[in-house]
Amino acid sequence: MSPATPAQGQNRGFVVPIGGAEAKRKDPVILERFVDLCGGDDARILVIPTASLLDETGPLYQELFEGMGARAMCIPIEQRDDCYQDKILDTLERASGIFITGGNQLRLSTILGGTPVARAIRRLNSEGVHMAGTSAGAAIVSEHMIAGGRGGPSPRESGVVLAPGLGLTNRAIIDQHFNKRGRLGRLLAALSFNPFACGLGIDENTAAFIAPDGVLEVVGHGTVTVVDPADLRHSSMSYVRKAEAVSLIGLKLHVLAHGSHFNLETREASLK
Repeated sequence: MSPATPAQGQNRGFVVPIGGAEAKRKDPVILERFVDLCGGDDARILVIPTASLLDETGPLYQELFEGMGARAMCIPIEQRDDCYQDKILDTLERASGIFITGGNQLRLSTILGGTPVARAIRRLNSEGVHMAGTSAGAAIVSEHMIAGGRGGPSPRESGVVLAPGLGLTNRAIIDQHFNKRGRLGRLLAALSFNPFACGLGIDENTAAFIAPDGVLEVVGHGTVTVVDPADLRHSSMSYVRKAEAVSLIGLKLHVLAHGSHFNLETREASLK
């Protein structure tokens, strides 16, 4: 599923995957940056807590964004029927930013996938509305979503489970809580199937602010691990036996801290 195409002369909004466990009250640099991006005191941020089973998740983020000067609203979409309600769709249309919380990304894909809400989010992003997601909300922004898989440093057959995402970008596959939970192996396994997209492994309390031109900036206290498979010459995924390690030859890897950049179009990393 590809991103919606912007109208002529229109810039799409930022896409901001966050690795989870972002600072919320002490030095909340990521959330503050998102509020500023969405308009500061004029920001209208819609919180979608669908991935979480905790009743307090949505209201917590609403309170946080309001404390930063934004106007915020939480819409608890809990079943697919909710995604067809005119009231919810009308609320989406008034947002300058959309924030999807963490939880279970399969709840997001099974409840939002293919609905008017999912189509509206893609269209609104193409019209300039900024979209951020943390943890599960980060995983679903890409065309192909990592829905699960084993931890560890090595890619293995059956090491990752993929599902369709929202398709806000088809240039990256995203994994979150990256170094904390040892997820390099499953990100590599995901890339081994079809090395078109880059892999972004995003640490906790870290975000990739992906601009309309495809250049991402790292913000936060951890790193974004970029795996670039553009020059991949060999993948053994097609013939290894179940759970065996996979050979990948020709990958390029970057580890980027706060302030670093990576261009998803040209595949170039830089410190500025």
